[in-house]
Amino acid sequence: MDPGVIAQVLRTQRQELVSELAALTAVTRDPAATIGFGKRVGEGTSEAIGRIERVGQADVLAAKLADVERALEKLDEGTYGVCDACGSPITPERLEAIPWTALCVRCASERR
Repeated sequence: MDPGVIAQVLRTQRQELVSELAALTAVTRDPAATIGFGKRVGEGTSEAIGRIERVGQADVLAAKLADVERALEKLDEGTYGVCDACGSPITPERLEAIPWTALCVRCASERR
């Protein structure tokens, strides 16, 4: 894949992630729209679970954003397609499937 095309794919992905994170972490400005812990049994639990889920989603998006940023750095450095952990080439199939990856399949599976 052409480095210019890869860079554009990564920049688009970065912008989408930034937008998703901003929407997910936006603070409600309308005090009436802010839900406390509810007046009925179960409302507080539901709200707490929802907040925990949003934090988890934000963590996943932030990690992916960091991966995209690293891939863009690697493009600039001329090391795109080289595993950060072992220095081996990352297969073209893996880069096509996950253009922001900085690890080969073996190193990625060892980190899980």
